[in-house]
Amino acid sequence: MDIRSSIAANAYASARPATQPQKPEQGGVFADAAQKFGQMLQNGEQTAMAAMSGGADPHALVQALAQTELAVETAVTVRNKVVEAYQEILRMPV
Repeated sequence: MDIRSSIAANAYASARPATQPQKPEQGGVFADAAQKFGQMLQNGEQTAMAAMSGGADPHALVQALAQTELAVETAVTVRNKVVEAYQEILRMPV
């Protein structure tokens, strides 16, 4: 089998863009989820401050706190699953 250096160089050049990291402006699923999580926390905090100053009704406060609680529980569950998967990978024999 004859492998020429030009064929190998062309194959490498065509495969190289697939290994490039994503640019920050492209983001990803996790970046979007983290941004939405942060926004959810900010909304809950703003609603709580408005309720304490009399600017929001108690129903809006309870709803915002329930949404924030659900978001935090989801984030903790995802984190636990990631840590569990990482530990499982560490236990694999080499």
